[in-house]
Amino acid sequence: MAVPKKRTGKSAQAKRRANWKATTPATTTCKNCGAVVLTHTVCPECGTYKGKVASIKGQAMLETKEEEKEVKKSKKVKEEAPETKAEETKAETETAEKPKRTRKTKKAETETEAKEEE
Repeated sequence: MAVPKKRTGKSAQAKRRANWKATTPATTTCKNCGAVVLTHTVCPECGTYKGKVASIKGQAMLETKEEEKEVKKSKKVKEEAPETKAEETKAETETAEKPKRTRKTKKAETETEAKEEE
């Protein structure tokens, strides 16, 4: 078994390790959601790979998107009917305006009481 004859100094050790450089991993953006993803991996946000669903998370996302579309369609149908009702109620309120309420001052109240007594 090979055993070093002398201990390696700190500077020699540091010089040797100076070339151990870390590299940044290659990343891309997901075509589906726009999140930053490592290359050649499934997107952790939406679960797609190369535009196709590749995980359970991605499958769940597709189902929720479909449900949202259905909800939006039903909201559009519901919104159309209340618009006509809202227009009718606006027309009714415009025709029957309420009289404005005014406050009487104490002087005005005493004057009206004095006139009533006479």
